[in-house]
Amino acid sequence: MTDARLRVDGVLRIPLRRFEDERGWFCELRRDSALPRPTVQTNLSFSRAGVIRGLHYHERGQDDLFACLQGTARVVVLDRETGATFTEDIGDENPVAIYVPGYHAHGFEALTDLLFCYHVTEEYDPADPDEHGVSWDDPRVAHLWSTTTPILSERDAAP
Repeated sequence: MTDARLRVDGVLRIPLRRFEDERGWFCELRRDSALPRPTVQTNLSFSRAGVIRGLHYHERGQDDLFACLQGTARVVVLDRETGATFTEDIGDENPVAIYVPGYHAHGFEALTDLLFCYHVTEEYDPADPDEHGVSWDDPRVAHLWSTTTPILSERDAAP
């Protein structure tokens, strides 16, 4: 990847250091003092290869810190105002966390079966969710995915 991946204002790329020995490895996933805002909830999802989740954004400002715990995910971020994009494959071969200001549309593609962790700055409120969408195949991002026939949720498939 080149510096072009860093064109979206506010997106932070945080290398994750793995400390390995004969037992396996250890990695610090999050340090709130290094983030623009502290996180208050952590979510975990499992996705099968070929799934795209998103693109979502949050009008009230929930920011996300993404980390792929196992497998490989392609993170895609769209600045809805400028059309600038950010993308990076993270996970097994590239242990990196991505901090995304929630006003940007963001999502990920499971390039392999994967476990994906979201640390978020606002608790989810099912009575008043702050979830809005941009279609995965929006012309500003369609070329960034590895697939043209993703597995989608009903919500993400809706135009």
